[in-house]
Amino acid sequence: MTRRIAIVLGHPDPSPDRLCRAFAAAYAEGAREAGHMVDIIDLAALDFPLLKSQQDFLHGALPDVLKPAQEAVTAAEHVVFIYPLWLGTMPALLKGFLEQLLRPGVAFAYKEKGFPETLLKGKSARVIVTMGMPALIYRLWFLSHSLRSLRRHVLKFVGFSPVRETLFGAVEEASEEKRKSWIEEVRVLGKSAL
Repeated sequence: MTRRIAIVLGHPDPSPDRLCRAFAAAYAEGAREAGHMVDIIDLAALDFPLLKSQQDFLHGALPDVLKPAQEAVTAAEHVVFIYPLWLGTMPALLKGFLEQLLRPGVAFAYKEKGFPETLLKGKSARVIVTMGMPALIYRLWFLSHSLRSLRRHVLKFVGFSPVRETLFGAVEEASEEKRKSWIEEVRVLGKSAL
């Protein structure tokens, strides 16, 4: 079954030798090989303002530069988020992007009573995170706190389900052979659209 996929490359550094960039390219390649339609949203190439007030969040206009990204995410059946762990969480650029994109009326709708209605139901997500520490330490000692927050308080809140995760730890110490095996692993994920 062909799926429409949006890949959000959340590494703020545009350098082509970043592992996150290799993962985004590999996932897209695998997905396209399997016949899936893929949009890549490269946050390092986008210049947009951060939201600074509740008024902006609720009623401000989405910056024109983000309209294609919002269209790609809302049209996608599967969204992949790829980013490095910085100070225990996602880079600020990715957080700012999510705040701009996942606004009321697009990602959820307030109701008079009860929880907001989720507007992105039926979409699945994969979160791929690179980090300097071993992934097991992040899971066991730090309890994957920022990833759990993204999964529960952002993605599931607006309707994504299931939300799967792939963590790559100790990336600075990884050999070239290890990196190649990781890239192949991500390419296979793309082929499966998981």
